[in-house]
Amino acid sequence: MKIKETLRETKQEVMPQQVRATEEMERKYNLYPSYVLQENKIQCGYESLADWMSLHEVVKIDGYVGVCWTVVVERLTKLFEEKGLRVKWVFTQDFIKERSAIDALIEPFLGERDAVWGKNTTLTLSDFFDNESFREIEIDTNYDLNVIVGVGAALVEYYAPVVYLDLPKNELLYRMRAKAITNLGNNQPQDKASMYKRFYFVDWVVLNKHKEALLDKVDIFADSQWNDTISWAFADDLFDGMRKMATSVFRPRPWFDPGVWGGQWMKEHFESLSREEENFAWSFEIIAPENGLVFESGGNLLELSFDTFMFSVSESVLGRHHHQFGTYFPIRFDFLDTFDGGNLSIQCHPSLSYIQKEFGEKYTQDETYYILDCAEDAQVYLGFQEDIKPEEFRKVLEDSVENENEIEVEKYIQTFKSQKHDLFLIPNQTVHSSGRNNMVLEISATPYIFTFKMYDWLQKDEFGKPRPINIEHGFNNLDFSRKGCRIQEEFISKPKVIKEGDGWQVVHLPTHADHYYDVHRLEFNREINVSTDNVCHVLMLVEGASIEVETLDGSKARFNYAETFIVPAASSQYRLINKGEGVAKVVKAFVKYKADDYGKN
Repeated sequence: MKIKETLRETKQEVMPQQVRATEEMERKYNLYPSYVLQENKIQCGYESLADWMSLHEVVKIDGYVGVCWTVVVERLTKLFEEKGLRVKWVFTQDFIKERSAIDALIEPFLGERDAVWGKNTTLTLSDFFDNESFREIEIDTNYDLNVIVGVGAALVEYYAPVVYLDLPKNELLYRMRAKAITNLGNNQPQDKASMYKRFYFVDWVVLNKHKEALLDKVDIFADSQWNDTISWAFADDLFDGMRKMATSVFRPRPWFDPGVWGGQWMKEHFESLSREEENFAWSFEIIAPENGLVFESGGNLLELSFDTFMFSVSESVLGRHHHQFGTYFPIRFDFLDTFDGGNLSIQCHPSLSYIQKEFGEKYTQDETYYILDCAEDAQVYLGFQEDIKPEEFRKVLEDSVENENEIEVEKYIQTFKSQKHDLFLIPNQTVHSSGRNNMVLEISATPYIFTFKMYDWLQKDEFGKPRPINIEHGFNNLDFSRKGCRIQEEFISKPKVIKEGDGWQVVHLPTHADHYYDVHRLEFNREINVSTDNVCHVLMLVEGASIEVETLDGSKARFNYAETFIVPAASSQYRLINKGEGVAKVVKAFVKYKADDYGKN
């Protein structure tokens, strides 16, 4: 049973508000990597924010869904009373349309009632408000300070400074699971699956559009992930930091989640993770829609969503591929841990045309499995047997769902023994699964929730129920020609040394023709120099204890085993220096140079 706090349902502690670094901790996997700003750029607490607000007659406090607005108002009200200020609060919630009107607006984007997926909305945030009365809110000059507060406050046309309260996605989801928050415009929480679907396909879409549109209007960004305090900084200082990040090297903040098939590898290797969790199934190393970036100044920490960074400096980050992806970060790294756990479901992902038509996504979920570690008996399920009969396969799948019968999976799907540093290629429409006792680094295109499960090994969720099975979606997408000896030849990468020098080499791990990204492995005894060629690189140390990264602008950063980091295109050149014993191996993923046609109909 999970420990349930008032605000959060998780066994993971909230990110500390101040740095806890020690020399010993710096040699281990870091849960809270940060980018250092100049001194005195991040403030902690509502007191300093109230002091700044007191200098103005009107302030708008906007922010993300999931922010605890009641706490924000209570803390600031008390401080303003102590200052003797008379404050008029105007709540944006009072101008949101009736629940029935909002339900009618969003209904086309939520799919069938019990469907796992919806479709990305075309709505904007203003569609949720009674715009005539909302935009024309009058300021009362009889008060010392007027505060317009809540989601969408910046939509009010009255000119005033804007404070934006951000919230990391992992904390939003922990609050969702605790039923401490609601979806945009709702007054009551729903079940977790319904809330997440609504967040993903509606709330996050409209709020990200809103955030991007008001970036140049924000005066202060604040991190609201703690129960009773905030960290905040002036937007100009954060944007200055982002511009410097976009020419150097940085690491997003990872977060972790348990699952029915989850394993023990991450618990054993990442010491800062909670010992109380039964397992960890996933890590979000860099899944841009749900990751954050942490800034540090004078020991104080502040986290902003990764999309804020991309809205600001995406051209420097993506370089030659910016015209294709815009503010969309195209590559994801995540861990799938099945050590002493279970098998992933037998699954596939949608074709490009299917995900565009059915779910409103521009790109599809093309994946690879890089084997970071594995036990002797570990294997990967990939591609069909030569004699596959689709009708028979579908019949046994449907019978398993109806009668909870086990399936002899190997009769239909091939298995391959896992070896460290193997790369299995899983373009969309390919049947696959990771077996138990693998530690998989999943290097993939960014979409991440479009998995059509067809057989789940009779595993049960936390409530003792089977997870949703999606045979119909699966069979609308499975490519049954991906079978037999074709799998060994085409869907398992064949490494090849493409460059080498004194004590170093670059190994190409070719991806499938359907992948828009490629993979290299940099292997070196002492150091290796790398050019970005105006392309963003996503990297991880997959063998060795520690490396240092030096970029052309003079920035230096140290990364340990299994840590993901990003070198933006604008960094131009960088050097990797081995700080451990033996050979260091770093995986590098990047968008293929000629990827312009991916994502087009």
